[in-house]
Amino acid sequence: MKKALILGGTRFFGKKLVEQLIHDQVDLTIVTRGLTPDSFGSSVKRLQADRTDPAALRAVLGTSEYDVVYDNICFTPQEAEEAVNLFAGRTGRYIATSSLSVYPFGEPGKKESDFDPYTYPIPEPYPANADYAEGKRLVEAVLLQKAPFPVAAVRFPIVLGHDDYTRRLHFHIEHVEQGLPVGIPNLNAQMSFINSDEAASFLFWLGRSDLEGPVNACSHGELSPGQIMTLISQAVGKEANILSETDNMHMSPFGIPQPWYMDTAKAEAAGFSFQQLRGWMPNLIREIAAGQAK
Repeated sequence: MKKALILGGTRFFGKKLVEQLIHDQVDLTIVTRGLTPDSFGSSVKRLQADRTDPAALRAVLGTSEYDVVYDNICFTPQEAEEAVNLFAGRTGRYIATSSLSVYPFGEPGKKESDFDPYTYPIPEPYPANADYAEGKRLVEAVLLQKAPFPVAAVRFPIVLGHDDYTRRLHFHIEHVEQGLPVGIPNLNAQMSFINSDEAASFLFWLGRSDLEGPVNACSHGELSPGQIMTLISQAVGKEANILSETDNMHMSPFGIPQPWYMDTAKAEAAGFSFQQLRGWMPNLIREIAAGQAK
């Protein structure tokens, strides 16, 4: 990969991906609305446009071509359709960030074949108000059924890190520290996670592989909300106040009704080695708790 474009590269794992590509001396362009400052300096080219405005995006891209396009911010089938039209004939590979949300809850661990975007019906017209999960299913379906270029759709679970702007893990730590209730309907539901560094490393690796289609990406192993709360209680030194139901403002972002985790055999067979979840999660919890205690 010599030349790449990133849609969504100024925060969280998108920012970390940019940093890895810069380190690898890739000729890199990022598309930004100009709202979030970055620290990349002259190491990247910046194009200012809102990706939901296809005419503006086409105008700033001009006639540029790329070896790889990373799309971290595609949420609707309409955006996917516009990407198919815009990048036809001008990219060698397209990598879209998808989600564990394409799968239903429940055992066993989800394999890529459990949701087949190649045969998923694409409605006409596209739904105006699809929820996040259905939006990601349709994004995958449109890209993989219509794109004339190779596409990989990366199914990430919840991504965690110090830099998580949604503060999902922070939410739990703060609630325990402050003695607030945390609503968790199923303490024993096993879940997949990945941290932001590993998510960025996987995207970086994928840009150099020839892997196509849907691919699961998560750390090895699972943890339940109950196990996470135990780790938090140990780090904070306080017992958690866990309820099966409470006000919406106190319901856990990890509060799923049934197990929800993925099988990563496809990515591993292609050569990627994932971290152990139980190796990094306790450390991250301790670091966030210590940072908030200062």
